[in-house]
Amino acid sequence: MKAIYHFGRYLLLIRSFFRSPEKLKVYWEQFLVESMDIGVGSLTIVVLISTFLGAVTTIQTSYQLTSGLIPKSVIGAIVANTSLLELAPTITSLVLAGKVGSSIASHLGTMRVTEQIDALEVMGINSSAFLIMPKIMASLVTFPLLVIMAAFLQIGGGLTAGHLTGQVNATDFIQGAREYFDPFQVTFMLIKAVTFGFIISSISSYQGFYTAGGALEVGQSSTRSVVYSCIILLLSDYILAQVLL
Repeated sequence: MKAIYHFGRYLLLIRSFFRSPEKLKVYWEQFLVESMDIGVGSLTIVVLISTFLGAVTTIQTSYQLTSGLIPKSVIGAIVANTSLLELAPTITSLVLAGKVGSSIASHLGTMRVTEQIDALEVMGINSSAFLIMPKIMASLVTFPLLVIMAAFLQIGGGLTAGHLTGQVNATDFIQGAREYFDPFQVTFMLIKAVTFGFIISSISSYQGFYTAGGALEVGQSSTRSVVYSCIILLLSDYILAQVLL
């Protein structure tokens, strides 16, 4: 019953965005600020994780393909396909759930316990729309961009690692990646990125917006936002794969 209660309140929070909306200019300014925080603020960790993840995938794939009967180009195909279908959208989103999700929850939680949200509502401002909608819209835009960059870096990191270690040369790697490439993989990757961006931003906003108590409860809301986001994200990952693939 408690899960049903929270799910209903979550839906009511989403619906409240469209009640007494502010001027578009206000949302646009907030959207730019949130895009900088979510997108630009996450570049470093996405670059590091994606590059080394691609390199490790190449080395481990090469280690398992010890038979001389399997062409080396298969390594490039496996790394590219795995990056597009799973590693880039899912792993990147799980990392962002920890960074972006906790930041959103702690920010809104702090505003709630310090009564800043109450002050906005007293002034007649739709606090849920003003504070949460720009975060969700920024996530819907920046998550796909970060995932695209992660996919390029993972494939590039895999190619570089294979060349430097002598496991597979660049020509064979690129040949395999191109030979087994399916354009729908990119579409599927972007669908997952948009879905995960909405899940992380909305769940984290819900946890932060309804924080009650003090500093301890803000930390608990931040933790819950990461845990719940990761669980729903993985469940959605399975459903999307089952339905679309």
